[in-house]
Amino acid sequence: MNINHLAIFRAVAEEGGVGKGAERLMISQPAVSKQLKQFERAMGVALFDRLPGGMRITAAGELLLGYARRLFSVEAEAEHALAQLKGLGRGRVAIGASMTIGVYLLPERVAAFRREHPQVELQWEIGNTEHIQQLLLDNTLDLAFTEGFVEAPELEARVFRNDELVPIARPDHPLLKQKSVALDAFLREPLILREAGSGTRAVVERALAEKGLEARPILSLANTEAIKRAVAAGVGVAIVSRLAIEAELAAGQLALVPVRNLSIQRPLHILQLRGKHPSPAAQSCLRLFEAPPARKGRKAS
Repeated sequence: MNINHLAIFRAVAEEGGVGKGAERLMISQPAVSKQLKQFERAMGVALFDRLPGGMRITAAGELLLGYARRLFSVEAEAEHALAQLKGLGRGRVAIGASMTIGVYLLPERVAAFRREHPQVELQWEIGNTEHIQQLLLDNTLDLAFTEGFVEAPELEARVFRNDELVPIARPDHPLLKQKSVALDAFLREPLILREAGSGTRAVVERALAEKGLEARPILSLANTEAIKRAVAAGVGVAIVSRLAIEAELAAGQLALVPVRNLSIQRPLHILQLRGKHPSPAAQSCLRLFEAPPARKGRKAS
């Protein structure tokens, strides 16, 4: 197998076409087309369907793309290890975080990391828990930070912080006129939750199932900011991370609903691929996340 051809195939597949693939590789479009056809002839299978609406990857192409990504991930890991061995004073760390951590905790820690290690290339990705854990399993990430459950035996997890999921509504919602609200009454309200695959959604559903109840959302949204806006607009009620609503509670834009017998605590996890040794850059990133959160209003000594 020609590794150069494989790199061209991967670029075209990931960019969605020959033109964009050529731009990414900084070579001419005709050269990419020619070498891609040579690669398909050598492999003996069609890797793309050439359709009137554009190129579409075939089943064989999808299979090969998975192997190509793993191969080039190992290549990048080897280059990184050799650069460290040569003492070049630089490195690279790729981290991923689920939505709550990525939006409400990660930026401050990333800024601290950049101040401490401006020479290190830092790549980060935010997605739902399922997506981030899969990237870690694919060895695309060095570290991951997710809420929710960790089921894959290939992942090593440890808790770095705890979070609470709380019921919210807009401040003038009728439920807030009561001193306390029954959980089943709260669930009869139009309920807004995160999408399937979200760690928050999984934790909420399991907590309710343990009480013999079921969440039946009228709306599922892919990020907490959208949920907060929908609740503030009066679309319905929701259960979200307390980390995500501190500003809105202080501003009186959202309110906690006093639901009886509802306490949903969840751990936030640091995840690593089992058996993978973290680089010095990844170790420094770990130390930042494992450090206690700085108290607001006090300067660090």
